[in-house]
Amino acid sequence: MSIRSVLGLTPNIAETAYVDESAVIIGDVTIGEDSSIWPMVVVRGDDQAIVIGSRTNIQDGSVIHVASDNELFPGGIPAIIGDDVVVGHKVLLHACTVGNRCLIGMSSTVLDGAVIEDGVVLGAGSLVPMGKRLEAGYLYIGSPAKRIRKLGDREKYFLEYAAGHYVELKNAYRAEGRDRAC
Repeated sequence: MSIRSVLGLTPNIAETAYVDESAVIIGDVTIGEDSSIWPMVVVRGDDQAIVIGSRTNIQDGSVIHVASDNELFPGGIPAIIGDDVVVGHKVLLHACTVGNRCLIGMSSTVLDGAVIEDGVVLGAGSLVPMGKRLEAGYLYIGSPAKRIRKLGDREKYFLEYAAGHYVELKNAYRAEGRDRAC
């Protein structure tokens, strides 16, 4: 795997985190306890910080980046992902905020300045436009993402289960020595 510094910024990865050998982690990136970064993920914190909370998993082929200081976003925008978040395969998270206990469906895109509050399910293939806010406790689907309905008890349970499952899975991979030396 490639964990590297850039512009004097070095990733800070919790000892209990899993980073797949094919992932690329660059710059001002913090990865929390028991989180997992799966194959072919790119997390590039060069112009701003990227913070990935605890027990969060970023699945295969996803990209996380930030917005640089510019006329639209003076000072730039970091990417912040909360605790117990499931980020599906091939997701693009760009300079956005994702709250705790969320599921971001496969091949979704979340753009600059967007905010996804706690306990949101974003359906596969959805697009969250620049600056949009998704309210806590709802299912959103589409391009652009639209609120569909409140989450049911089974969906809320799944959000907790899925994050825990990925902690167990990363522990199994680590036990086989399939990540960086910790």
